[in-house]
Amino acid sequence: MTIVDTPERRQLRELTRAFVTKEVLPYLDDWERAGEVPRSLHETAAKIGLLGIGFPESVGGSGGDLLDSILVTEEIIRSGGSSGLVAALFTHGIALPHMVASRDEGLIDRYVRPTLAGTMIGALAITEPSGGSDVAGIRTCARRDGEHYVVNGSKTYITSGVRSDFVTTAVCTDFPGSGSLSLLVIEKGMPGFTVGRRLEKLGWHCSDTAELSFVDVRVPVANRIGPEDTAFLAIMQQFATERLSLATQAYATAQRCVELATRWCRDRSTFGRPLASRQLVRHRLAEMHTRAEAARAYVHDVAERVAGGQPVVTEVAMAKNVAVSACDFVVDAALQLHGGFGYLRDAEVERHYRDARILGIGGGTTEIMNEIIAKGMGL
Repeated sequence: MTIVDTPERRQLRELTRAFVTKEVLPYLDDWERAGEVPRSLHETAAKIGLLGIGFPESVGGSGGDLLDSILVTEEIIRSGGSSGLVAALFTHGIALPHMVASRDEGLIDRYVRPTLAGTMIGALAITEPSGGSDVAGIRTCARRDGEHYVVNGSKTYITSGVRSDFVTTAVCTDFPGSGSLSLLVIEKGMPGFTVGRRLEKLGWHCSDTAELSFVDVRVPVANRIGPEDTAFLAIMQQFATERLSLATQAYATAQRCVELATRWCRDRSTFGRPLASRQLVRHRLAEMHTRAEAARAYVHDVAERVAGGQPVVTEVAMAKNVAVSACDFVVDAALQLHGGFGYLRDAEVERHYRDARILGIGGGTTEIMNEIIAKGMGL
């Protein structure tokens, strides 16, 4: 059976669609202008079991696996939500997995369970102002001082960094740029930890993004995730899931824009004829549909292999690039077909056009993905 056709997954899709229709669509424009989604949305999503999808019940999750998480992401966007909403509501998808994998009951009880219950918000802080995608070059350092680490440094482009209660933070536990990395859970309110500023962005307007600053922040050793100097591998292992999530957001956005453009071209008439009656328009819609569906099929194939435990690093990179490329083409064509209306904030396609641009940057740029693919080819 495929990722979409089990009875349980059909029910999950219906649950997600109902959630978006009732709890998201009436308010999404307001959240876009406010620059964030309300904390109450996390609690609502948790109560119906959506927030914990992909996390085991033993840590407070709802069960399911990577494929179920992909299904939820896809359906949120196909139902009229957005990739920005996914980023804001499901940031715990990148903030919690390292803690779950560590099996540290203290961290699970203090951070994982409350987050999956919707009462806390977590973020992941890896990127630095000077480093970009260079994880090994992280310069935020943690110096051991008895039963604490003293953390100094800064992070940027941190999704949910404004609203988060804690941040899973990559730090250097040797000298800056040494590649000896650890992960620390740093809580808001710890002296010396501040949100520098809220970052204004091209897209993902409902997803708050922040700069973070750490000045002599004392973090208990008990807040370290796993053994010291083992975070680099842990971070790399989680990239596959993050990249597949972004790939899903890309093909789902493309599919949604095909639906919006098709509906518009059927209803919109020019010179006495519906747009869809013109061969040029029909062929453009056909090409958009083909690219979106092909990307979806490939991402699903790779996701099933990842869920099955296969080491498909190269294929994950290809899936992300294929989906992003399809999305870039489709959102541009969809906005063009909408004409002047597509350029207005009132048009849903306008939001997708803006939101799509980050997908080839986040989780590793298209160029980084190409380098991974080249290495996989033996180049």
